[in-house]
Amino acid sequence: MTETAFAKINLALHVRRRREDGYHELETLFAFVDAGDRLSVAPAERDSLHVLGEFAGTLDDPFDNIVMRALAALPRPQGWAVTLEKNLPVAAGLGGGSADAGALFRLVERAYGLPADWPARALKLGADVPACVRSETCVGRGVGEELEPVESDLAGTPVLLVNPRLPLSTGPVFKGWDGIDRGPLPAGSVREIALAGRNDLEAPALALCPAIGDVLAALRQTGPWLARMSGSGATCFALYDTMAQRDAAQAAMPAGWWTLAGALR
Repeated sequence: MTETAFAKINLALHVRRRREDGYHELETLFAFVDAGDRLSVAPAERDSLHVLGEFAGTLDDPFDNIVMRALAALPRPQGWAVTLEKNLPVAAGLGGGSADAGALFRLVERAYGLPADWPARALKLGADVPACVRSETCVGRGVGEELEPVESDLAGTPVLLVNPRLPLSTGPVFKGWDGIDRGPLPAGSVREIALAGRNDLEAPALALCPAIGDVLAALRQTGPWLARMSGSGATCFALYDTMAQRDAAQAAMPAGWWTLAGALR
């Protein structure tokens, strides 16, 4: 069996406060792109993981990969040999590892079904993993695990992802947040929330990785109706009215940057 690990983007990301447990209270609008990493599984005597693809070399320890931890978290009657085609950059604000774990959960669901407590098992792997299991547009609260599915009026919207090929770890970006609560997610349709929302991590991410500003400036010159950083960066996204606009924008990006053209699910 094979499954796509759909790239996650945050159409809006509002940081409300820092909690006593050290995590940050968030309000975010998750959306997913119809492309990403690819997972393939086959029966085996024991669990194993083989990583290939453009960004395979960026995984320091494949044996401690979140996919292996997801395998260990779910009951199965036999082992699986997993092949992970790593197409998404690592530490990029796209939930790449969480998306991989989410795809593994869906593969187990197809083969055997998921245990009733699968959301708790997913959350132990990472705050974004429960959202990535379903890979549907939703509002996330708490640390991102309190999910509210929403009807999306953006399904099929052309999207371009751009990363300057610079990794950016989440921890330092959150540490650089100025602590000011700028208010909750706005109400309205998904499009209205996205347009009226913001990414509170953009400023601290820019301070650590100024190239994000270059990416946003380049994207905004291509005529999108929205361009914003995703998650804690450094990937940025742009939404367009037509695929022709998106494809022309991709062709206009500097050769050294990573890009992915797709559509919102």
